[in-house]
Amino acid sequence: MSCPFKPKWERRKEARPQELLAAALDLFVERGFAATRLDDVAKAAGVSKGTLYLYFSSKEDLFKAVVRESIVPLIGEAEGMIGEFSGDSEELFRTVMTNWWQNIGTTKLSGLPKLMMAEAGNFPELARFYQEEVVNRGEKLVATMLERGMQRGEIREVDLEIDARLLIAPMLMMMMWKHSSGVCMVEEEKLGTYLEHYIEMALHGLMIKKLKKS
Repeated sequence: MSCPFKPKWERRKEARPQELLAAALDLFVERGFAATRLDDVAKAAGVSKGTLYLYFSSKEDLFKAVVRESIVPLIGEAEGMIGEFSGDSEELFRTVMTNWWQNIGTTKLSGLPKLMMAEAGNFPELARFYQEEVVNRGEKLVATMLERGMQRGEIREVDLEIDARLLIAPMLMMMMWKHSSGVCMVEEEKLGTYLEHYIEMALHGLMIKKLKKS
């Protein structure tokens, strides 16, 4: 007679990498990179540590996989949307920033910027990886959106590099607020209002033509 109770690590093999990545993201955000142990990731995912090593050779490899399987595809989707967007610059800006917050800011992914800022000095190779895979592409994405608007005569002449970073900074700050405790903390339910005000202020500084009524 077969046993009715099967250990979690007997689940179908193809499900394991995603379970490991989800568990790793939770623990990285909760504890930080240095304090997260592979044993704990495996336990949280319901697999053995040996199973984890079938897919990821190290904690650094696991962290890179988390980033490449979560944030990087979202950046790619935003890049594709900007390239195909037919509306005006105001509509595009609202869409990109709102999607950014919905897909990253409201999820566990919002904890990764704080993690990287806190631990970059101790893990310079991971910091370089995150800079190349996420930060540089994110800045280029916003710069592309600004350049498109200037070419269409909808956005005033700006410094693409500087202004892209300035536009990203408030989004990062909102994610930092979300994961702060005691210092600079903003209630999560208020962050949507902050986002709305940020978008309005940014558009008033960027747009040449009169803004639409929202």
